[in-house]
Amino acid sequence: MLLIAGLGNPGGSYAGHRHNIGFMCVDAIASAHNFGPWRNRFQGEVCEGALPTAAGSVKTLLLKPMTFMNDSGRSVGQAALFYKVTLRQTVVIYDELDLEPGKVRVKTGGGAAGHNGIKSVAAHVGIEFRRVRLGIGHPGDKALVQAHVLSNFSKAERTAWVDRLIDAVAQAAPLLAVPDDVGFMNKVALLAQAP
Repeated sequence: MLLIAGLGNPGGSYAGHRHNIGFMCVDAIASAHNFGPWRNRFQGEVCEGALPTAAGSVKTLLLKPMTFMNDSGRSVGQAALFYKVTLRQTVVIYDELDLEPGKVRVKTGGGAAGHNGIKSVAAHVGIEFRRVRLGIGHPGDKALVQAHVLSNFSKAERTAWVDRLIDAVAQAAPLLAVPDDVGFMNKVALLAQAP
């Protein structure tokens, strides 16, 4: 089984925030691959389905922690423990200030780079989980970071790159089930390019 957690904050007022791009991606994966309905479990919202691979379908659980970003690890930890998924089978999708807008990087393990959601996940499951980091850009001044991540993507950003990036992540998601992290990054980059 594969566990894919998208990080964000619950509630309509946060829905379009840069910090919620992880939620947006797992919603898109669920839609693109015909996952079941969302339901409340593990202090979050989950839906189940399968991602198609050359070797057959891989059962996958999508998770949106409803514990707020800074406590995301409680939800991820409960789901991982219940399904007995390994760290290699645990993928976390989240916003990354230190990447240019629209860029994607995948890595296993490492530090949290100041991301409180990742700090929380690491505290509950360990650090060697797989991370899909989606660039949202840095506002240029550390004092502006909180306002930046807790602000909505503009309509221009949605049109220019955000919607394409989210759709590309959803289309490339089966490569996370293989796992082929380099293939996933390359496919997302290709699909997310401006027309």
